[in-house]
Amino acid sequence: MEELALFGGRPVRSEKIYYGRQCIGEEDIQAVAQVLRGPYITCGPKVEEGERRLAEYIGARHAVLCSNGTAALHCACLAAGIGPGDEVITTPMTFAASANCAVYCGARPVFADIDPRTYNIDPESIRARITPRTKAVVAVDFTGQAVRVREIREICDEFGLVFIEDAAHAIGTSYNGARVGSLADMTTFSFHPVKTITCGEGGAITTNSDEYHQKLVLSHVHGITHDESLMEDAPHEGIWYYEQIALGFNYRMTDFQAALLVSQLEKLEAFKKRRQEIVDKYNAAFRDVPGIIVQEEIPESDTCRHLYIIRLDLDRLSCTRRQFFDAMSAENVQCQIHYVPVYWFPFYRHMGYRKGLCPVAEEVYKGILSIPLYPMLTDADTDDVIHAVKKIAAHYAR
Repeated sequence: MEELALFGGRPVRSEKIYYGRQCIGEEDIQAVAQVLRGPYITCGPKVEEGERRLAEYIGARHAVLCSNGTAALHCACLAAGIGPGDEVITTPMTFAASANCAVYCGARPVFADIDPRTYNIDPESIRARITPRTKAVVAVDFTGQAVRVREIREICDEFGLVFIEDAAHAIGTSYNGARVGSLADMTTFSFHPVKTITCGEGGAITTNSDEYHQKLVLSHVHGITHDESLMEDAPHEGIWYYEQIALGFNYRMTDFQAALLVSQLEKLEAFKKRRQEIVDKYNAAFRDVPGIIVQEEIPESDTCRHLYIIRLDLDRLSCTRRQFFDAMSAENVQCQIHYVPVYWFPFYRHMGYRKGLCPVAEEVYKGILSIPLYPMLTDADTDDVIHAVKKIAAHYAR
């Protein structure tokens, strides 16, 4: 048996590799440089192009680009009319923004439990959490796998709820042949550097509803409009005139960010293909390793995976997750944890939330570990990751 690097053995790699990173090429740099040399670096035509290109790719009627994925979620909640006294059902297995967006609007997040095999929100747990105050569901496509869209859509329709899909992980994923972003009432995306495509930061909301689209546009530009058809005081004094007709926020995306996004969109299918190749290789390598549980996927989801998560079966290993994590780092394979259950944080604890709300999510959390996944990984890199996992699992096998 190989000696772990943690205890003085030879690491599987000489250089450290991380769980995720952006993939920026010369064509991306030139796209940004072209905008920086032009007359508009913000509030210009590249944002409009980005919205059009994203909507076309998704197959949605509308897309609105904004400053980040959190802003996208906030705008979606505003467009849905969520306010004080309302409840919004979401998952605890997510980044905090999926719940915070409800709090921004004065509403209360309600956490539904997850499926123990897919780690996505469980539709039956959603149903069990519905009260007369429930206004919306924010369903997160965790790791990039589509949620059970059909079941959640049926629940939302039955109870008159707004279906918001948090697809921060899932651009490029399809559900039953339709791309994520074209299915829910509103779908939000993130373009953070570790996501499948990036524009530094940045986010978007897609929708097929003209009504939601109008509200989304207003919410991310201060509630200000130049559209005479929306103004109360039209006809106005001149082309310079505008009105604030709602309370909105400054959540605009710049033109040079949009240029990077448009360039990255051109490579999305290639990125997806490479991510799927790596996922398939990991699945084959880990499926029969004692102490390692592989995340399952529903057949409806053609997934562009953002994260690859292994789950440690700690009953079959003689280590803690922290020990496994540290051992991976010593082998120069840096992992991450996605995510601490949201309601465990002090902010939510002070609001009255307590551990035990979602027992499946809490049990899954104890063993999950995100390993490297991004298109620039070589076959040799993925072999090293597999080697490290198997080496450590074998060392700690009971």
